[in-house]
Amino acid sequence: MGTIYYGGSATPIHIEDRALAHLKVVVATKLRRGEAFTVSWKHPDDQPRGRSTIWLHPSIPLRFVFDDPEPTDLSREWIEELANSANSSGGIMLVPEHIETGPIPIADDAPQVVEVSEEQD
Repeated sequence: MGTIYYGGSATPIHIEDRALAHLKVVVATKLRRGEAFTVSWKHPDDQPRGRSTIWLHPSIPLRFVFDDPEPTDLSREWIEELANSANSSGGIMLVPEHIETGPIPIADDAPQVVEVSEEQD
């Protein structure tokens, strides 16, 4: 479980490491451009029901802390989804990663052999 420390707040924001890694990429990009925006999320099941939103601004201190010492592999699709929401008027909505569960297409590079027999009448 990762943590965001934002501004002077003594209340840490806990977010699963993988989600936090993806959020960090989008947040860092927006802040590097000098853009302010909001980040919203639904409260986890172990907290009181509801949702939270914070206002992120380049002048407010922000620190990401990850429990896992190794960086996670990132999903381009999830980053793009978060970035698209960041550019909306509602700001980033931290949504779960969408994982394809359908069949995986497999390239068949093997040559196909078709036998053709000539039938004589």
